[in-house]
Amino acid sequence: MALIYVVEDDKSIQEIETFALSGSGYETEGFGNAKAFYEALDKRVPDLILLDVMLPDEDGLSIVKKLRSRKETVLIPIIMVTAKATEIDKVKGLDIGADDYITKPFGVMELISRVKAMLRRSKAEPKEMALVFGKVILDKERHSVTVDGELCELTYKEYELLKLLMTNAGIVTTRKVILDRVWGTDFEGESRTLDMHIKTLRKKLGNAGSMIKTVRNVGYILNEEKD
Repeated sequence: MALIYVVEDDKSIQEIETFALSGSGYETEGFGNAKAFYEALDKRVPDLILLDVMLPDEDGLSIVKKLRSRKETVLIPIIMVTAKATEIDKVKGLDIGADDYITKPFGVMELISRVKAMLRRSKAEPKEMALVFGKVILDKERHSVTVDGELCELTYKEYELLKLLMTNAGIVTTRKVILDRVWGTDFEGESRTLDMHIKTLRKKLGNAGSMIKTVRNVGYILNEEKD
């Protein structure tokens, strides 16, 4: 049974979320602030976290950054739940490490569906601890990337994007699949965000960035560095 932590200061919303998830067969624990959440996290690591952005003692975005910097929590799926609905708010949350984003008000069925999808994806992760392609090495255990022996600093989304491309090296990965796996949506309106991340990822990889090839109107493929 998957354990889900619900971090939400609005008691009524927290109760709705925990009740719905418990009714779907998940074990849940609710927290009204970051302090209580951290205390529970030190004792037991959950399988997924539902995290409100606006908490009384710490901003949810700050919490995501901390979770992604710790070895024990770096790969835990995080779904942010918030009243903020602008595109820039969503991009900000996803870029720092959140896996999905639900805006209030939301339907219970939507919540359950997203949680199930996120847990399926997290359990489908390949078991190998490192991916190697050319001079690029992606270490899953350390959550790091090196290019020709030099550490390459990537954002969480850039890392996830590169991991997906390396996992499917030599195979075209469609834009739809990338948006679904990395951003948790297949909404084509996010295409600009994808293109921006491909551009910055290529730049950070230096000469190795040329391995990421654009397949026009389809998606991207990781191929040999030569054209």
